[in-house]
Amino acid sequence: MKHNRSNQLKLSQLRILIAAAEYSSFSEAALQLGMSQSAVSNAIAVLEADLGVVLFSRGRYGAHLTPIGERVISHAQQMMQLQEEIFKDANLARSLQGGQVRISAFRTVSTHILPEVMAQFRQRFPDITLSIIERFDSPSVEEDLRKGRAEIGFADYSMSDEFETWELLRDECLVLFPPNFKLIGSELSWEQLCNYPLIMGPDGDSCDQQVYAHCAALGKSLQVAYQFKADSTIVSMVAQGLGATIIPRLAANPIPDNVQVYSLPVPFFRIIRVATLAGALLPPGVFAFLDLLRNTGKLTKI
Repeated sequence: MKHNRSNQLKLSQLRILIAAAEYSSFSEAALQLGMSQSAVSNAIAVLEADLGVVLFSRGRYGAHLTPIGERVISHAQQMMQLQEEIFKDANLARSLQGGQVRISAFRTVSTHILPEVMAQFRQRFPDITLSIIERFDSPSVEEDLRKGRAEIGFADYSMSDEFETWELLRDECLVLFPPNFKLIGSELSWEQLCNYPLIMGPDGDSCDQQVYAHCAALGKSLQVAYQFKADSTIVSMVAQGLGATIIPRLAANPIPDNVQVYSLPVPFFRIIRVATLAGALLPPGVFAFLDLLRNTGKLTKI
């Protein structure tokens, strides 16, 4: 058999080859492919002529791959799989040429995390619209996801199985004292902290609830003197000497130079999680944004 190097393999030939090998029958392959048996036989014969080898041994019990046919079929299957990947990537690229990604986040995330990620995303996918709903607490973010107002949310506590979540970063809860605070000893003690008036968030604040639980588990009780909703207001009040606060580092930034900063006697970190509604049909742009989030280098303690 003469090897004809001038001809090139056709994907249609490989598709016929794979079908014939799968059914060990040219007639059955023809039936599955919606072709005539003669067309299948001719395609295999042309392929063998082009390659210069016999791919099938024909007989009364069907067509069976020869040793070289076994090796060729393996390559053919890989080539067909690559073709599928090409079309898949092309379809994905077309789907990323428009649409929108809606995000619901509390202020810490929208201020300190999202701007960098959004800038990178805009460079890569300029045709996809990004929008942010800024919330004061994680329950509101949950509600946005549940009501379909956002595809991606950020929460600072564990969520139910209704949501799919993964950890983005750990943000240490710091103790901020006013400029006139006098530390007794070399490290902040529970006694000093528990006897000092605190400025905290409103009742029900998810991060504060975790801080209270952390302290309670250690047998410690805090004195809350004032409650304000905005983190910036709390930090300003501390700077003016009205009390101390326990607040995540990112929420406190920028911390005034005259404010004293300490770790809790037993450190505590709030975990910021990325969330999507479990089982939701998410557009490709959302997956692209989530992939970018995972690669921002922010998956460590702050």
